[in-house]
Amino acid sequence: MLLVSTNYAPEHAGIGPYATQIAEHWADLGHETHVLAGMPHYPAWSLEPEYKGALQRTEQRAGVTVHRRAHTVPPRQTAVKRALFEGSILLHGAVAPPRMPRPDAVLAQMPSLAGGVLAARLAARWKVPYVPVVQDLMGAAAAQSGISGGDKAAAIAGRAEAYALKRATLVGVIHETFVERVVGMGVDPGRIRLVPNWSHVPRPTRPRGETRRHLGWGPGETVVLHSGNMGLKQGLEVLVGAARLDPQVRFVLMGDGSQRSALADLSADVPNLDIIPPAADGEFPDILAAADVLAVTQHAAVLDMSVPSKLTSYFQTGRPVVASVAAEGGTAQEVERSGAGVLVPPEDPEALLKAVRALAEDPEGADALGAAGPRHVAAHLSREAGLARIDALMDEALGGTRP
Repeated sequence: MLLVSTNYAPEHAGIGPYATQIAEHWADLGHETHVLAGMPHYPAWSLEPEYKGALQRTEQRAGVTVHRRAHTVPPRQTAVKRALFEGSILLHGAVAPPRMPRPDAVLAQMPSLAGGVLAARLAARWKVPYVPVVQDLMGAAAAQSGISGGDKAAAIAGRAEAYALKRATLVGVIHETFVERVVGMGVDPGRIRLVPNWSHVPRPTRPRGETRRHLGWGPGETVVLHSGNMGLKQGLEVLVGAARLDPQVRFVLMGDGSQRSALADLSADVPNLDIIPPAADGEFPDILAAADVLAVTQHAAVLDMSVPSKLTSYFQTGRPVVASVAAEGGTAQEVERSGAGVLVPPEDPEALLKAVRALAEDPEGADALGAAGPRHVAAHLSREAGLARIDALMDEALGGTRP
């Protein structure tokens, strides 16, 4: 099996953990598994030090052969820099494909666009089934995220996306809101399968009070935590605005991303807002669980291009979610489906703060809301269920019957 995913372990945020768990699952089943990946750089958009200067690298990780190819790493996102990033992935992957036996099938995680195009071309060369899993819609992302030059980028990305998707044996999508756009690219609806992401983190294990003391959070302090990528589409300025409105509530942004430095500048005069590095894998669930409220935010324009992977981790921790997102988008649908959170209008600091205060004033209600998250994970988003859906998708592409 060959999995093409620009993001892969040791990256611990975004789609990297999903690609890693799929490949390691296949290896555990006894399949010879190869991955064509980029150099680790996400979510900081900064190359990991041990990979600096490397053009190619082949590694063995948990029974998986990982073929890495160098690419540009733009610390700041513009349409031109994103195009150079994708172009460098495509060029290096095309001139130096992985040295491996002919696989039985090729799975691609999209984004990146270049990874989808590469996977389609490699599968065509080997004459084997090709299956992309759409994690984000990059054409829609360019149009909706506010990236500089997004209109032109959206048109180019849309064409590359259509190229990669129309050549697929089957197309997996992580959310039903993606289906209409995928069909609009010329994909037969009969070839689209729903394969939702799963919760890739374990349940918290440490007492909340212990973790809060370690982090310096007071026992009576209301803590709102956002974890994950700090990019344009997240619209994290709404949290800075909410922090300005109430100095008694602590807001914490944990992670990295292209907008981290801009957010640090914006919040320099806000003493109740902290920006902290990503947590180590072993501490991550406990830190999420130690917060009082977990925040997910998106610009109002973000509708059907992305469903944040952080939600599956949030639900696992048993804390209530406040979602500052468009009510008609896929993120809002997931929060409502889980029963573990409340929705507020996007880009509205006052509405977000009002929801946080309401949860703080009703701790029993907040706990009850948060408790719905682990139940939702157990019923629908377990790792076993998610990997079984991927296996069923590949079995069908290889000629099996549709489950």
